[in-house]
Amino acid sequence: MGDIDLPVRGRTYREPEGPHSMVVRGKDLDAGLQHVAARSDCRSVAVVGLPEEVPDLSPLIGRRLLLVDGDGARLRNFAEVAIRAGIEVEWIRSTRPPFERLAAALLPVGGIVLAAGKSSRMPGSQKLLLDIDGVPMVRHVFEAASEGGCHQTVVVYAEEDVRRAIDGRAELVFNAKASTGMASSLQAGLKAMRHEIEGAMVLLGDQPLVGSRTVATLLRAWRREGSRPAVAVSSGSDGWSPPVILARSLWEELNSLKGDSGARQVLHGRPEMLDVVPAPGRPDDIDTPDDYAKIVRLFPRRRPRQRA
Repeated sequence: MGDIDLPVRGRTYREPEGPHSMVVRGKDLDAGLQHVAARSDCRSVAVVGLPEEVPDLSPLIGRRLLLVDGDGARLRNFAEVAIRAGIEVEWIRSTRPPFERLAAALLPVGGIVLAAGKSSRMPGSQKLLLDIDGVPMVRHVFEAASEGGCHQTVVVYAEEDVRRAIDGRAELVFNAKASTGMASSLQAGLKAMRHEIEGAMVLLGDQPLVGSRTVATLLRAWRREGSRPAVAVSSGSDGWSPPVILARSLWEELNSLKGDSGARQVLHGRPEMLDVVPAPGRPDDIDTPDDYAKIVRLFPRRRPRQRA
């Protein structure tokens, strides 16, 4: 198969080990289909520059197919054949392969917002409902995940007030075992991820200054060829903080955690598993009234409108 100079994680021309995606030129599609037929762990295929004739696409049934071509009629013809065959397909009309869109289509990431904590250090009401610039804190977080490029966003909650604050804006997952610790919430979120999701971005519901640009930066870093299984924001004395993206290959270990354990326990002492990248936004979490006061001061008060 001919190579395409696209630095996408897990693309293949050289028989990789384990689950992967593939980017192939149209002239090499027959060889690509032979690869797919032989490898059940090839989950998705991108074809850049479509051939004139549509070959037998049956090896792609059960996989995801992305088509890239500058000819709209050719795109429609290919897509119609694929849809009739029962293949999950999307397409991009472009004469050049756009890296960001290709990588996002081949490697979809879901966001998991952990919002089932008890707020034990914040007296009074549930801290995730505290007002930040006129919006409940937790809403800032899942909006950042969605607007930053996560294909699916779930909020794991335990209290009815948090569910009401979400108000149908995100997929909700109730964690009846929230009192056992963070591990149960993380596992509930992983269980809710759709089958095509290749990585999970874990966000804390009390990080309202993690914006969509933070999310987008992490997604780009994780999808680059050569990236490690996990990518997190560089911060603080520990070297990194959430949000953190965790490849599906790590989920089995995450599902074996107990109590208040999380991604940090899986990645501790294993630098070969984690990339740490600088990102815009701030990963500050809010645990105490002083933390909240510091965050609120960052937002100027809105002046009341004067009536004429």
